[in-house]
Amino acid sequence: MSKPRFRKLKQKQRDSQAESPLSSLRYPYAFASLRFKAVLTDSFMLLMPIMYVVFYLVMGGRAGFADNMLMGWIDIVVPLVVVQTLFLARFGQTPGYRAYGLMLIDEKSGEKPSIGKIAIRNLLSVFSLFLFIGWIMLFFRKDKKTLHDLLTRTAVISKSTSL
Repeated sequence: MSKPRFRKLKQKQRDSQAESPLSSLRYPYAFASLRFKAVLTDSFMLLMPIMYVVFYLVMGGRAGFADNMLMGWIDIVVPLVVVQTLFLARFGQTPGYRAYGLMLIDEKSGEKPSIGKIAIRNLLSVFSLFLFIGWIMLFFRKDKKTLHDLLTRTAVISKSTSL
């Protein structure tokens, strides 16, 4: 029996790598579709109640909100960032992340990030929303990271297949 040729061994390696393009990634990063669904779930479970309170209890109705829209949006965004930060600091998940089996981790350690890093990430996510490109990058990167994930060195992973 002859010894396998080097060329054939290299071809087998290339074929095995071609089967799984994400196999070289460090973590089981969450798919863009799951992250999108989680954001929609969070918007209904977290954002809508906050908006209702601000519109009708703080501002006195839609007319009051329309008169002072900048302050109204600040009154909406600040509690949202605080609530999301508390959820992520305590559980590593928001309600939307939990519903779809996602978890936020620190890329370096693989553990739940510190509360400071989470707060900065959530503030940057608002900034990323205004840039629009920050969220669009999610659909073009192999690791499915957004701008705020890159800047804070965090990652959203699929918990069901994680470590």
